[in-house]
Amino acid sequence: MSSDTRAEILALGARWARAEQDADTATLDEIAAADFALVGPFGFVLDKAQWLERYTTGGLTTSSLVWDEVEVRDFGQTAIAIGRQTQQATYRGQPADGQFRVSHVFVRDGDRWALAGLHLSLAAPPARPA
Repeated sequence: MSSDTRAEILALGARWARAEQDADTATLDEIAAADFALVGPFGFVLDKAQWLERYTTGGLTTSSLVWDEVEVRDFGQTAIAIGRQTQQATYRGQPADGQFRVSHVFVRDGDRWALAGLHLSLAAPPARPA
């Protein structure tokens, strides 16, 4: 993998994390591909409009979002970044804090990278049965 690709993906991912934390839908809209999709930690799927709507309606408030432990894989026109997302947030007034493993799918869109998809899963395993 080229160090340029890794640096570009990490920079774009940092913009994404900041925009999520700031509810900056203009930046999120800009960096996401038109057919963006998110798969949430409980299996729900959001298209781009639904993803952005969480912020425009005030349903989701993120006070802190850290994206770290990121590994980037370059496949030419596609790059996959797998990392950890730690957040403090509320969704419709309920706590949505947590730590997740998150996969970002980036695709080449002309001369720039665009975020095509996100997939989150809970980082902590379920509690063991008694």
